[in-house]
Amino acid sequence: MNINVSTQARGIAINNVLKNTYQLLSATLLFSGLMAYLSMSLNLPHFGLLITLGGYFGLLYVTNKFKNSAGGILAVFALTGFMGLTLGPVIGMYTTAFSNGSELVAMAMTGTGLIFLSLSFYAITSGKDFSFMSGFLTAGIIVAFLAGIAAYFFAMPALSLTVSAAFVLLMSGLILFQTSSIIRGGETNYIMATVTLFISIYNLFLSLLQLLGAFSGED
Repeated sequence: MNINVSTQARGIAINNVLKNTYQLLSATLLFSGLMAYLSMSLNLPHFGLLITLGGYFGLLYVTNKFKNSAGGILAVFALTGFMGLTLGPVIGMYTTAFSNGSELVAMAMTGTGLIFLSLSFYAITSGKDFSFMSGFLTAGIIVAFLAGIAAYFFAMPALSLTVSAAFVLLMSGLILFQTSSIIRGGETNYIMATVTLFISIYNLFLSLLQLLGAFSGED
């Protein structure tokens, strides 16, 4: 009987983490979208790689430090809001530089949503353990990140597209990994789970947008 009670309690805890994660993720996506719209409305310039990375890693550090307190919620909104602000100029660039820019943005958003929902649904319903992907994802993200920086500073379009394609696969894998970790009890902090899923969605959207722009037929 004690085993059954313990199993029930564990199941309830996991469900709570999953519910809280998706509730917070939904709120942060809406807030980030609002910040992106504000950034576009104010016609803010592109933040640049150094400011974007500095802001991201700085706010990520703060979020991780306060992940077990109410301050962690504020840190998550600060992080996702900042990332939304950096996204605004990018979306604005696509809508002005491409004759079908609005369609490209809509397609990237739709593709991102379908990929996220499909992979999340599969991970939850199948209950499969994707923890084996941890090492591959860590190494792959580091390599792709460094390659992306090289492509940015040395203006290498072909490498940049390769990195975008790699990030589509890596972020898809990260969604599977994180969702699996939640439902199997490996991830118990919904704040950090939200951050991981948000960044996966953010990078997935940007990568799809870049690929769609490259293959849109316009220079």
